[in-house]
Amino acid sequence: MTGLTRQAADFVASITYEAIPDRLTDAAKSGMTDCVAVTIAGCEEEAVRLVAGIVSPAAGIDGAAPLIPSGDLYSAPDAALVNGVAGHALDYDDVGMDGHPSAAMTPAILAEGWALGVSGQRALAAYVAGYELWALLKALEPGIMHERGFHPTAVMGTISAAGACAVLHGLDAERAGHAIGIAASLASGLVANFGTMTKPLHAGRTAQNGVIAARLAQAGFTAAPDILEHRTGFMMAHSASGTPDIADRDHGLGRTWRMAELGINIKGYPLCYCTHRAIDAMLDIVNDNDLKPDDVREIRVGAGTPELLILRNHTPKTGLEAKFSMEFAMASSLVARRVGIAELSDGFVARPEVIGAMEKVKLAAIHDGLGGLPDAPPDTVEVETVSGQVLTHAPVQYARGSWQLPLDRDGLKAKFRDCVTGRLPVPQSDGLFGAMMALEEIADLKELPLSEAAATRLRSA
Repeated sequence: MTGLTRQAADFVASITYEAIPDRLTDAAKSGMTDCVAVTIAGCEEEAVRLVAGIVSPAAGIDGAAPLIPSGDLYSAPDAALVNGVAGHALDYDDVGMDGHPSAAMTPAILAEGWALGVSGQRALAAYVAGYELWALLKALEPGIMHERGFHPTAVMGTISAAGACAVLHGLDAERAGHAIGIAASLASGLVANFGTMTKPLHAGRTAQNGVIAARLAQAGFTAAPDILEHRTGFMMAHSASGTPDIADRDHGLGRTWRMAELGINIKGYPLCYCTHRAIDAMLDIVNDNDLKPDDVREIRVGAGTPELLILRNHTPKTGLEAKFSMEFAMASSLVARRVGIAELSDGFVARPEVIGAMEKVKLAAIHDGLGGLPDAPPDTVEVETVSGQVLTHAPVQYARGSWQLPLDRDGLKAKFRDCVTGRLPVPQSDGLFGAMMALEEIADLKELPLSEAAATRLRSA
């Protein structure tokens, strides 16, 4: 029996597009397409500008890759970094396995895949391979990583991005194992930085580190062959429980597809996913009863202990802080009757009626689950009006857009268009959406119209 690290490496080295169930490649396309949309939406955020300012353009250099959507060429690792920060800057990217799989992997896959000229089918196989690694490692850890202080996107995501890039390079099992081992020593990101610019930096560095790990392994750089299962290795070091399941056995990679159960959860709101089930309930209550802020005495939210730990900002002062505030999520639902990009502004957060509504929110831990997991217990919302009436919504287990309540193609396209409006002309927007959703038909990722320059070039070809 080979160890966990070697099984992961064998899987990465042998995966093929043809072996993957269609439902999983469809999910990968949805996740990657959504990630491109939110990358474009977040491309002008201050965090993205600052990160782009410390890396150097690489136009005219072999292996360069574009920033999305400007088309400016940078080295593939740096393009993955900047695009990763942009993809997570608004916290509007998809959710799964306690983290953000598409923001961790898509910037790496598109940048390195563009540089290598790989096909859409290989890119999709890379995504599924990275997802399956993350899902397996999560299944082996009974604790919740957030409670240890680690951000799963930056920890598990680094292993995933490295595995995905190993697929892009076609690394054999030995070198794929080294890529995973290198990535294991690059994995880090702290929950205490949620609500700051550093959280999206987690995704950017995760994507960049995945590219670097695979490139180093391809060049002959080495790492421990048992890095995942060793008692001083990855699983033990990041374990929230202290008892990860690292027993030597067959984990069924490539036969048991964990993605089929866990899937991709597309976000309907640009806030932490821990707020989404409560937002769905609160918007229903507000709209069904035509509530105004002055009608409400108290808003009572029941959520999971880890969810409330993550939602650390109870009196946010900025839009960035508000992304991790259940109080703000409820207030925006009541005051604006929506929770969108426009509401995540410092000015909206500071409005007196928003502050007043936030003060009416009371939180209670009613379970130990985390939204986005298939078995997470439901969250609850009830509103007490000034007249004494109590309006109670049915408990919400799955948010709209989740794997269990997925958006259809029209819903995905509507979000895509909303994200890119004002940044891409409609023909390019629709062309990019269509190309991403038919990624398996792309012979070379350079055919993707990820920028206006690329779209123009493709139109004239």
